[in-house]
Amino acid sequence: MSPESPSSRLTALVTGGAGFIGSNLVDALVVAGADVVILDDLSTGRASNITGALAEGAAFERCDVRDAAGVADVFCRYRPEVVFHLAAQIDVRKSVDDPAADADVNVRGTINVLDAARLNGTRRVVLSSTGGALYGDADQVPSPESTPIAPISPYGQSKHCAEGYVGLYARLHGLSTVTLRYANVYGPRQDPLGEGGVVAIFCGKLAAGETPTIYGDGRQTRDFVHVADVVRANLLAAESEATGAYNIGRGEETSILDLVEHCRAIRPGSGFDPDFAPARAGEVARSCLDPTQAFLALGWAAEIDVRDGLQSTLASVVPPVTKLLQSR
Repeated sequence: MSPESPSSRLTALVTGGAGFIGSNLVDALVVAGADVVILDDLSTGRASNITGALAEGAAFERCDVRDAAGVADVFCRYRPEVVFHLAAQIDVRKSVDDPAADADVNVRGTINVLDAARLNGTRRVVLSSTGGALYGDADQVPSPESTPIAPISPYGQSKHCAEGYVGLYARLHGLSTVTLRYANVYGPRQDPLGEGGVVAIFCGKLAAGETPTIYGDGRQTRDFVHVADVVRANLLAAESEATGAYNIGRGEETSILDLVEHCRAIRPGSGFDPDFAPARAGEVARSCLDPTQAFLALGWAAEIDVRDGLQSTLASVVPPVTKLLQSR
């Protein structure tokens, strides 16, 4: 698709579209018949994630969301009807080490996207945010959207600020916006070889026959939601008129020890006995989101349980892990 070519189809722009969640969303939009524009600076996203989408006609614009002029130029040329804003700095530890850089991406980058959207006739902006990092050590678990915002990291604080600007642009400029607060998203294309989510890391260890590491006693819980369910939430949010913030999670707690048992169940005989390391400072003991409002407002509910989701994640990490082992 070229920016000049006329089309009666929906034009959707995905910031961070070469990343884990973004590229899965891009693929779903392509299948749905949309004209898709991927905006990504490839600092953490991967070109390999979007090869299939580009072959199907999606457009790629290499651009940093902190570059206001660059973002404005992309919006001016493509005039997207719907924008899914996923580009972000998501590493909690990096946010602690450099909170200013974290805010630069997550706050100023969001402002740049919102400004470009309002100036170029965008109908709807869907912001990807976080639940657990906003609610911190919540008294109520599963935590509803009314849970007091109490981030324990600069990352959580910057996403809270981004949510505030999304609401502001709705009030000040009449821009139609909605925010999705994710639980712990996992699934195909999440990196099992780096600092990614625990599901991808465990699947990578399982595929490679290596030993997983549990920090703390393993009784800490998370709400694991599959990326395919998250993609569906984005599509429903784009079609709806709902405003505000909505939790996107299963509403079920899974401990890290439970996760080990699930891995053993899908690979019987693997052993998969974990090593234990000291707990990480500041880690939340329990994190789980109440998705009731997403069901009422968006008609969304998670459909993929953790064990089935682990199967698809494991299948996706076996080829790259195998390739890595062969190169050693």
